[in-house]
Amino acid sequence: MGLALRDSTSHTYADYLGWPEDVRYELIDGVAYLMAPAPALDHQDVAGEIYFQLRRALEGRPCRAFVAPVDVRLPRANETDERVDTVVQPDVLVVCDPAKLDRRGVRGAPDLVVEVLSRSTASHDHVRKRRVYERAGVREYWLVHPADRMLTIYRLDGAEYGKPEVQELAGETAVGVLPEVVIAWDALVERLPPVEF
Repeated sequence: MGLALRDSTSHTYADYLGWPEDVRYELIDGVAYLMAPAPALDHQDVAGEIYFQLRRALEGRPCRAFVAPVDVRLPRANETDERVDTVVQPDVLVVCDPAKLDRRGVRGAPDLVVEVLSRSTASHDHVRKRRVYERAGVREYWLVHPADRMLTIYRLDGAEYGKPEVQELAGETAVGVLPEVVIAWDALVERLPPVEF
């Protein structure tokens, strides 16, 4: 199931800034996708826990962790903000270059992006957003599957993502682009609702 479109018009960040704040959209290549309603509790628990662990691990370091909603503007070149046609709101992200941060959010590729999957967003995150993050130069992209207790990791190899690494949500996972930073899964997985078959 795909996300609903706002309309069939091509949009930019200038349009996006004028839309009502009570409805959230992501803008990918000018197409406005209506974001899903408030995520399930397990989604929020996973995103919150990953953010918490990252924030703690990055204390005193130049990299900063953020949790949605934060606008990430991904220009194709040097166009002004108003002409940018891709604005996303990853569940969790880390930015190590302070020059990419401003009062509006992030301009440019984060170093790490984490998307927590739900049924309504899985294909969007796996296909559209993966392509956008790869093109923008996001160095590491994690897709966390709470229902399946799985993690898919894409790492930039040159200009493209290499073969994805797939693993269980168990033990610890090292963040490749953040030396000495790991995410611990066991206590989080114990809190998640039982897997439905």
